[in-house]
Amino acid sequence: MSIIFFLIGCSVFIALVFLGAFFWANKTGQHEDTYTPSVRILFEDEEEKPST
Repeated sequence: MSIIFFLIGCSVFIALVFLGAFFWANKTGQHEDTYTPSVRILFEDEEEKPST
């Protein structure tokens, strides 16, 4: 029975870590640009020129 309490505690801790990472990403502006990723696939990458 004690292993269940241990696993519940571990899962709550991991959930809090991921929640903190989500709030940190929102605070630093990680989700501000929602337009660019959707159209990035439409543009071709620039070809690198071979060096001489």
